[in-house]
Amino acid sequence: MPPVVSVVMITYGQENYIRKAVESILMQKCDFAVEFVLANDCSPDGTHHVIEDIIKNHPNGSWIKYFRHEHNLGMMSNFIFALKQCSGSYIAMCEGDDYWTDPLKLQKQVSFLDANPEYVLCFHQVDLLNLNGDIVDDFITKVPEDYETIETLASLGNYIHTPSVVFRNIIRKFPFEFELSPIGDYFLYLMLAEHGKLKFLQEKMAVYRHGVGIFSSTSEIAITKNNLKLFTCLLSYLNNEETKKIILKRHFKILSYLEESIHNNYSNSFVSNHSFFRFLKIIRSDYKSPKKIARTILNNLLKR
Repeated sequence: MPPVVSVVMITYGQENYIRKAVESILMQKCDFAVEFVLANDCSPDGTHHVIEDIIKNHPNGSWIKYFRHEHNLGMMSNFIFALKQCSGSYIAMCEGDDYWTDPLKLQKQVSFLDANPEYVLCFHQVDLLNLNGDIVDDFITKVPEDYETIETLASLGNYIHTPSVVFRNIIRKFPFEFELSPIGDYFLYLMLAEHGKLKFLQEKMAVYRHGVGIFSSTSEIAITKNNLKLFTCLLSYLNNEETKKIILKRHFKILSYLEESIHNNYSNSFVSNHSFFRFLKIIRSDYKSPKKIARTILNNLLKR
């Protein structure tokens, strides 16, 4: 029987969390077939051995389509690889350090999407697990009232937790900008939102580990840099003018924030007329004239 849902999990170095994550998928009770695409990106720890043990000994271990890469692909390449292995009509996601808590999660979300073809994705509430072991209400995200549209998602940023998502498997070709983006989930949700509405279910059915993800220990400037890369990739990908305008405004705003942040943190090393700041001003003022930008930057460099 072909799978109705493909569950995607990518993992790297998550030996301490992967068992709970995997077993939370395998506990699902559904009246349809499920395949579990698990892609291990050459983890340097014991993640592989934990996964092998589950496959051999868990009653639902046969759900797992396990891929262990011999060489590290990187987060986005591994993510795209896993998505391409999915044959289900729907795709659900859970990262290797999060876990599901409701055994009927997939059944509920698939039932909603089956009954509401105008919706392309549904997500739900989650709890947060702090580093001290406390499970608390979600204080990271706030889902707005008008959350269903691509305009809201583009304007307000990501209010969707990865382990809460189930979406229609409708993207057949991933653009090159998606692989270049340092942030995959938000980019994916925007691509999906081009094809339909989003639905928020008022149930807590998963736990997100707060403070252990890939960006948890990243510096403020590095996070800002990643957001700039994300917005640049989105601006290259998007065709809808209104959505592009929204992203462009956010792009300019974060450029200003980056300039201010660097100036405040490194005022002893930089002066206000340093070429970095001059170039930011050039980009903001002449973004519609790339030849003018290049000519101005070249002239500035020649004057140094």
